[in-house]
Amino acid sequence: MSNHTSASARKILVTSALPYANGPLHMGHMVEYIQTDIWSRFQKMRGHMCTYVCADDAHGTAISLHAEKQGITPEESVARIHQDRLADFGDFHVQFDNYFSTHSEENRELCSEIYLKLKERGHIASRSIVQAYDPEKKMFLADRYIKGECPKCGAKDQYGDNCEVCSATYSPTDLKNPYSTISGATPIEKESEHFFFKLTDFQEFLQGWTRSGTIKDEIANKLAEWLDTGLQDWDISRDAPYFGFEIPGEPGKFFYVWLDAPIGYMASFKNLCDRTEGLNFDEYWKKDSTAEVHHFIGKDIVNFHCLFWPAMLHGTDYRTPTKVSVHGYLTINGEKMSKSRGTFITARTYLDHLDPEYLRYYYAAKLSSRVDDLDLNTTDFIQRVNSDLVGKVVNIASRNAGFIAKRFDGKLSETDCAPELTKAFMDASETIANAYEEREFGKAMREIMALADKANAWIDDVKPWVVAKEEGKDKELHDICSTGINLFRLLTIYLKPVLPAMAEKAAAFLNVGELEWEHSQHLLFNHGVNKFKPLMTRVEQAKVDAMMEDSQKLAAAMKAASPAKEGDKPVSEDNALAEPIADTIEFGDFAKVDLRIAKIVNAEFVEGADKLLRLTLDIGEGKTRNVFSGIRAAYAPEALVGKHTVMVANLAARKMKFGISEGMVLAAGPGGSDLWILEPHDGAKPGMRVM
Repeated sequence: MSNHTSASARKILVTSALPYANGPLHMGHMVEYIQTDIWSRFQKMRGHMCTYVCADDAHGTAISLHAEKQGITPEESVARIHQDRLADFGDFHVQFDNYFSTHSEENRELCSEIYLKLKERGHIASRSIVQAYDPEKKMFLADRYIKGECPKCGAKDQYGDNCEVCSATYSPTDLKNPYSTISGATPIEKESEHFFFKLTDFQEFLQGWTRSGTIKDEIANKLAEWLDTGLQDWDISRDAPYFGFEIPGEPGKFFYVWLDAPIGYMASFKNLCDRTEGLNFDEYWKKDSTAEVHHFIGKDIVNFHCLFWPAMLHGTDYRTPTKVSVHGYLTINGEKMSKSRGTFITARTYLDHLDPEYLRYYYAAKLSSRVDDLDLNTTDFIQRVNSDLVGKVVNIASRNAGFIAKRFDGKLSETDCAPELTKAFMDASETIANAYEEREFGKAMREIMALADKANAWIDDVKPWVVAKEEGKDKELHDICSTGINLFRLLTIYLKPVLPAMAEKAAAFLNVGELEWEHSQHLLFNHGVNKFKPLMTRVEQAKVDAMMEDSQKLAAAMKAASPAKEGDKPVSEDNALAEPIADTIEFGDFAKVDLRIAKIVNAEFVEGADKLLRLTLDIGEGKTRNVFSGIRAAYAPEALVGKHTVMVANLAARKMKFGISEGMVLAAGPGGSDLWILEPHDGAKPGMRVM
C-alpha cells in the first residue's frame, strides 16, 4: 500500500489470478505477476492508495491427489507450496501487500455468505445428474480424469472431452474402453444431486456489463459467443471426497474450486483489512463503492472472471470489477512451454542462473494492453537487456560518476548545462505515465530508451573524457557530469516500477530516499552523491544456456528424438509413447535382468544432493540394500516407507560420492516431480521375481 497518499489519491485494489497450489511457479506464471506488480508499483509511485493482494488457489481434486502421492495431507501440501511461492515471488521483487490462501476461514465465511444469499434470492437450483464414477477410489471423475479410445478415430489414451489427434469433441460416456487415470479402473455411471448457479438469470446484466468498458472489445466479442447462444446454468458443487468447503446445509457436497477461487480475492483483502488500520473491506467491495478493483488474468480464464464472477457479485449486492486486464500466453523461443522439449522453465530455475530484473525488463518491453502472446526469445533477451539496460541506462551513470567522485569530491554542480534536454526528459513524464496507466508497458519502455539514446548522444557530443584533460575547464566538466547524473536519475525514476532493485541501488548512489514520480519535475543541485558501484552486469550467454540445460533435465527420461506421431498430428506430450520405443531385443537379453519385488524399509533425503533419495530396500535376502534414486522432487520420503516397488536386483553396485548404490528402482515419467515408482498389487512379497 502507498504511504504517501494525497487528498486526490485513488483507492485501488489490484489482484492477479490465484496460482493453483499443485506445483512450482513457472515463467508463464511470471508474465502475469510481473505485469501486475509493475502496474501496482507505478500507482504507488503516483501517490495513490494501491493495495495488491493474491493467494494460493488451494482446493480441488488435483490438490488431494498431489498430496496423496506425497503421503501428506492436502493442508500440509499447500502449506509447503505456499512457502516456496513466497520465496519465488520475493526473489522476483513481486511486492504483494498480502499473499494468502483460499483455504482460510475468511474465504469459507464469504463463500457461505454469497452462496446463501444467492440461494435465498432464487439463483441456486438442484437436480440429479449422471456422472462417471471410479469404483475403486469411490469418487466421481471429472472429464480430465477419464481416458480411453477416441470414438471417432480410435486413438488411444484420449481425454474424456476431446481427442488431441483428430480434434473431435464428445462426452466421456462416448469413449471406448474408458479407464480412470487415478486408479485404472473402468468407470461406471452413478447418479448424484448437484447444485447449480442460475447464470441464465443474469443474461441481460452480463450483456450490458461486458460492453461497459470494463474489458477490451476483443474479449467482449469472444464472450458474446457464449451470450448469443444462451448461457447455461453453472454446476458449483462436487461430491465427497473433495478438498474444499462443504456447502452449508448439504453434507457431503462441496463448493467447486472455481466458486471459491475468485472469492479468494475478497478473502485475502479481508484478512489484510482485519489487521490494517484505516483499510475498510466494505469501502472497496460494497455496491456503492467509489474505490477501484482491477483484476489481471490470463486469457484462458476469461469466462470465469467475466461471466460467472460478475454475476455472483451482482447477485449478492457486491460491486463488480472496475477493469479486468487480460494477457496472452508465454512461448519460449517460439514454442509453447513444454517439459518434453525442455522449454518448461520454472521460476526457481531462472533465479538459479539470472538476475530477476532482466526478465522484468524484458517482459515489460514486450507487454501491451492487447491479448497478444509473448515470446521469450533467449537471443533477443540477451541483446535487449545488454543493449538497453547496461549499454544505455547504466552507461550514463558510469560515464559521469567517476569524474564527480575524483574531481569534485562527490558533489553535483549548481548548473544545468543542457536545459532543453532536461526539459524534454521532464516533459516526457506524463506520456510515460499514461503508457503505464494503460498497461502499454512496451510503449513506456520505448519512450524511456529513446530518452536514454538522447542522453548518450549528448554525452558523446560534449565528451567529458576530453574536457577532463583540458586546462581551466573544471566547471564545464563539473556541469556536464552533474547533468549526466541528473538525466540518469530521471530515467531511473521512470524505470522504477520495472526495476525496483536497481532503483534502490541508484537511490543509494544518488544519496536520496525513495524515488517518487513527482521527483521527475526537478533536478539535484549542489547535492552530494555516494561512490558509484556497478548497478547491473551484462547477461551472459553461458548462464542462459545453463538455465535452458537445467530445464531440459525435466525430460531426462526422454530421448532427443522427435515425438511419436499418429497421422500428421503430434501425439500429446502426456502420452506415454512420447518417447519412441527402444530397439528390439531378444528374450535372452531381457532374461539377464533380475527384477524383484522390494519393500521400502526406509527413505531419507541425501545431504548435498538435490535430486536423490536414499532408499533402504528389503528383497528377501535377510539383509537390506542401499539404493540412491533420483525421485526426490516427486516423493516425500515418509510417503514411501512401507510401500512395495520393483527393483533391478542384479545391477552392478555403483560407487557414488554419497555411498554405494546396490541396485535401481523402476519409475516412469519425464522426470522432476512427474515420476511414479512402479508398485505391485497387494499380495506381492519382497524377493518375488518379476517375470
